[in-house]
Amino acid sequence: MKRAPVLIEKHGNVTLLRLASENPLNPLTDELVDALGDALGRIDADDAVHATVITGSEKAFAAGADIVAMSALDYAEAFRRDYVGRNWDRIRAHRKPLIAAVQGYALGGGCELAMMCDIVIAADDATFGQPEVKLGIVPGAGGTQRLPRAAGKSLAMQMCLSGASISAQQALACGLASRVVARERLVAEALDMAGSIARHSLPVLMAIKEAVGRSFESSLSDGLLFERRLFQAGFALRDQKEGMAAFLQKRTPEFLNK
Repeated sequence: MKRAPVLIEKHGNVTLLRLASENPLNPLTDELVDALGDALGRIDADDAVHATVITGSEKAFAAGADIVAMSALDYAEAFRRDYVGRNWDRIRAHRKPLIAAVQGYALGGGCELAMMCDIVIAADDATFGQPEVKLGIVPGAGGTQRLPRAAGKSLAMQMCLSGASISAQQALACGLASRVVARERLVAEALDMAGSIARHSLPVLMAIKEAVGRSFESSLSDGLLFERRLFQAGFALRDQKEGMAAFLQKRTPEFLNK
């Protein structure tokens, strides 16, 4: 029996999604990306889940797109099918915190998928790259847009124009990753971080994610106004009352996610 391309594990109010293609390099086929989008859609609708970790195999987080499928496309079909838009946009639209736990290769679409997550934790053997130029194509899932925002223009240009990869330590130094850990501790560290996030109020977590995301897509003045309105709206939450009361009473808050 063919196994599911995405394996789902529940860890309290955290979900672990493991990319599990039969190919250990985890090529991002339509089937895998559809399954990932479906899983994230269910998580978005599940109030019991506050944060999600996405990881891959021991060999690769994801080593790129499905080259076999892409090689058969022409422009008309790619445009008509909205290739790398139709199902990838479902991942981008996910509203809850996402942590990428990257081990091995994160190349092309794999690097782009990691950058779609809110936090990237890298194993010490992780490799990040946008090698599409070697195939005669432009990155198609955010490589030319998210990478400059994460790593700066010069390094993004170097990676996209040469196709050269960078190490986990380089990713940490440039801001592409927030932490580098030993590979045997990767998933445990990511789950620990997700757990520390997931104990907080879900509507507040979602609002913070939305506000930080807005900072990349608006002017500073518009972003500050958006943030201020979310801050002010937060005073309508029961969790705001509980959080501040718990602080004043020197106890742990018991959030109701309302």
